[in-house]
Amino acid sequence: MDPDELSLWLAYRSTPTSEIREQLILRYAPLVKYVAGRMAVGMPSNVERGDLTSYGMFGLLDAIEKFNVDTGFKFETYAVRRVRGAIVDELRSMDWVPRSVRRKARDIERAITKLQTLLNRAPSDEELALELEMSDEQLADALTQISMTSVAALDSALGSSDGGTLTVVDTVVDHDAVTPDEALDRSVLRELLRDAVDRLTEREQQVVALYYFEGMTLAQVGEVLGVTESRVCQIHSKAILSMRTKLERDTAG
Repeated sequence: MDPDELSLWLAYRSTPTSEIREQLILRYAPLVKYVAGRMAVGMPSNVERGDLTSYGMFGLLDAIEKFNVDTGFKFETYAVRRVRGAIVDELRSMDWVPRSVRRKARDIERAITKLQTLLNRAPSDEELALELEMSDEQLADALTQISMTSVAALDSALGSSDGGTLTVVDTVVDHDAVTPDEALDRSVLRELLRDAVDRLTEREQQVVALYYFEGMTLAQVGEVLGVTESRVCQIHSKAILSMRTKLERDTAG
């Protein structure tokens, strides 16, 4: 932390007034907007980015109340997970994903699992469409619809050594200070994630790397790869479904 930031936290710990809390909220509000903006990609038009920001503010408030400056964590690192969690929790409570889309996602996941076992690799779009008895266009349409649900796909909770939970996103976000158990959990999960990525097609690997590790938007990824944003959404959806099925098998039990 820079001296001004540390001074603000120490003052809040000593005298947690509403005035100091307001200063902290204003200081970290851009973090909430950033997280909400990333999560808004591919969502249906009835989900407003401003609403996501509002949901995320509850996570920020919770993080401010619970943060311990003595741990050595950056506050941003600590808060990102809680901001994302608050947004995802609110979306889940709204049951905003249509049942038909959930059903399509389950059908595609089952087909991917079957083909991954048979082929020992991620299936191509053509192979997946054949297994699902769909045309290429029907599969593309289904993946486009599913893209709205992938906001939480990498937030699937997995077990950790201390009996708590760890998410795939936790392995992607940079952490400056973790406990030994957390470091071990992230190391193991990161290896599983790397293996899951390695089993994707080359184009799917490119999309995952540019979006999650380079911080690009799906539109920017499309510009780099020379395809439309809609096509990137489809590739992203299939990649996430493939990775999730692989990770769930690897971490079962």
